[in-house]
Amino acid sequence: MAEHPADHPGPFVLVDDLEAPVLDPGDAHHLQRVLRLSSGDAVVLGDGRGRWRPARFGDPVRPDGPIESAPRDEPNLAVGFALVKGGRPEHVVQKLTELGIDRIVPFRAARSVVRWDEERAAKAVARLRAVARAATMQCHRPWLPEVDDVADLGALLGTDGVALADRGGAAPSLHPLVLVGPEGGWSPEERASADAAGAPRMALGPHVLRAETASVAVSSLLVTLRARRLDSHAE
Repeated sequence: MAEHPADHPGPFVLVDDLEAPVLDPGDAHHLQRVLRLSSGDAVVLGDGRGRWRPARFGDPVRPDGPIESAPRDEPNLAVGFALVKGGRPEHVVQKLTELGIDRIVPFRAARSVVRWDEERAAKAVARLRAVARAATMQCHRPWLPEVDDVADLGALLGTDGVALADRGGAAPSLHPLVLVGPEGGWSPEERASADAAGAPRMALGPHVLRAETASVAVSSLLVTLRARRLDSHAE
C-alpha cells in the first residue's frame, strides 16, 4: 500500500508551495495555540494536489523529508446537493470531504427553501471552500476537493453520467455525479427533465432521509463502490 499523509506523525497542514513552504498565519496560530505545538514538533505539509512531505513546526516551518505523492482514485466522484438551511451545507461539505468525494456541487432545486442572491451565494461558496480546506487537513487527505459555484439543476442534468438519488430508484451503482434533492423531494418537472436527459435514479433505501443524510449516504456508497472496483482491478 502506498504511503499516506496519515502514516506520518503530526498534524496535517496545507501550504501553497512544498519546496518553500510558508504557513498561513491562521494555521500557524491554530498549531501553536490550539494544538500546543512547540518548535521542532512534527507536522506534515500538503499542497492539496496529491503531494506532501514531513516537516518540523517553527517560524519558519522546516521540511524534514522528501516530497511524496498519491495518485487520484479513479473515477473522479462528484456529489451535488440542493441548497439547505442554516449550517447544514457546511456539515455536508465537511463529511463529503472526509469521505473522499472529489467534487462537491451545491445547486438550486425547485423545492429548495434557501434562495441565495448572487452576492450571498458567492460568500456562501467561499465559506464552503474554507470548510473543505479545514476538513482536508483534519482527515489528512492529500487531495483537496473542488467546491463548485452554485449551479442550476438544468445545467447539471446535461452532464455525462449524472444520476438522481431517489427513493424509488434502482440499486446503487457507480455514477460519476449523483444529485441529492431537497427535503421536499424532486418536483414533477424536475423528474420529467431528468427522464428526458436520460439520468437514471439511484435508491438509498426505503426510508425518507434528511437532505444532508442522503448526501452522506450517497457519498459512502460511491466511495465504497469505487474502492471495490479499484481492488478488483488490482487482483
